[in-house]
This record gives sequence, structure tokens and C-alpha cells, in this order.
Amino acid sequence: VAYLQQCEPASISLLTKVEVHSALARYVRTARVDAQAAARVLATFEGVGAGHLELLPLSVETYLTAESLLGAHPDVGLTTLHALHLGAAIAGRVEEMATADRLMARASERAGLTCRLFAG
Repeated sequence: VAYLQQCEPASISLLTKVEVHSALARYVRTARVDAQAAARVLATFEGVGAGHLELLPLSVETYLTAESLLGAHPDVGLTTLHALHLGAAIAGRVEEMATADRLMARASERAGLTCRLFAG
């Protein structure tokens, strides 16, 4: 959260919002967290983002960029979701990527973005 608050602006793809909702639903369904805790996490996520996070759309350019990344870097092992996140960042003219995912960090750097890797 502190890192996000120091970034001006900070951007996430719309896909991130879907992934957060999906993960929380799965954690509730599998009893890893209760519904109230999941609601608090979601409220915190939405609260941090309110007025601070720029939502990057999943545009046609995003999909075409993702497709190109998959072809250009087959040795990295990008998944569809990785490629879409990275495609959204590139299409949105993001200069720096922040992630806890080593594969995403490697792919970001190969695509020419500066990347900050958090311990995960």
C-alpha cells in the first residue's frame, strides 16, 4: 500500500480488479477466510484505489500487444493473464511495473519496462 501511495499515478489493469474478486471468492468458498474478512480486504483494495489508481482498459491494442509479447518472448513462459497485464501496461504507456511475480518481472524487463520486484 505504501508503494502505491507514493506512485503518481499508479495504474492497474481492469483485469486486476477481476482477479482480486475471484481470489477473495475462492478464499471464502474454501473457508480460508470468512465473508466479513473478504469484504474488509475488498473495501481496503477499493479504498486504496479510489481516486489514486488509474484503471487501464483491456483494449484491442492490449490484446494485440499481449499476442505479440507471447510470440516475441516464448522462452519467458508468459501465460495469457501475464501477457494481458503486460499488454495493458504497454498500451497504457506505463513506464514502471511493480510485481511480486518473478515471471512477470522478467517479462516486463524483456519488454523494456523498468520493474520493481517485491518479495513474495
